[in-house]
Amino acid sequence: MVEIAVLLKQVPDTNAKIAVVGGRVDESAVTSWVTSPYDEYALEAALQHVEADGGSITAITLGPARAEKVLKDAAALGITKLVRIWQDGWDDLDSKQVQSALAEAVKASGAELVYCGKQSADRNQGSTGPGIAEMLGAACVVEVSEFDATGPSYLRPAASGSEKVTVSAPAVITFTKTESDLRRPNVRGIMMAKKAQIDVVASDVGGAQVTFNGHSSPAEKPPGKTFDGSDSVPEVVGLLRDEAKVL
Repeated sequence: MVEIAVLLKQVPDTNAKIAVVGGRVDESAVTSWVTSPYDEYALEAALQHVEADGGSITAITLGPARAEKVLKDAAALGITKLVRIWQDGWDDLDSKQVQSALAEAVKASGAELVYCGKQSADRNQGSTGPGIAEMLGAACVVEVSEFDATGPSYLRPAASGSEKVTVSAPAVITFTKTESDLRRPNVRGIMMAKKAQIDVVASDVGGAQVTFNGHSSPAEKPPGKTFDGSDSVPEVVGLLRDEAKVL
């Protein structure tokens, strides 16, 4: 029997239009929110692990009320323990504060293994898993690309190719895209998830160590250039070497 905590983050859909208003991303203008893709692979691995060994899964997210959607999606797949961490005034938490809140929730869940994506699709920092492992005094295996529930064992990149790792609990495992097909909820699961109970908790995360200055849109790309005929080859090669720095 194994107790697993799966960390799920709600992020804007990759096709969603992001607007910056007054130096901040206007989250109210984001029309589509989803579970961060790598977290979905972590959830699938957790489901496979529990199916093989027995036990239970706690799905944990940190975010405002809209983030409960990712927990409902997990509930539709059979997860019954759902936790959302939030407190008024948490709009600008730094990464250490986020890790602290998540680590506290993991402790409260009693989980011996933590599964999460290698990085979120919005910030792409990749610091959450290792940071939580440090706070929990747990081992950490990162960028797992293949999972075998019978071990369990984890395949990850290595200097000479890849390596298969087994690890004792407590441990934090971060996942990249795996070969597993992600399961999707059926109608019954979706209906059951509507009644799922979500525990909302707060946490003392201490003071921020990072000062937020503002968001800004990336600079517009310069217009492309077109060239005709073989006579332009020397110029194109020069531009690729001197401006684009690709040669």
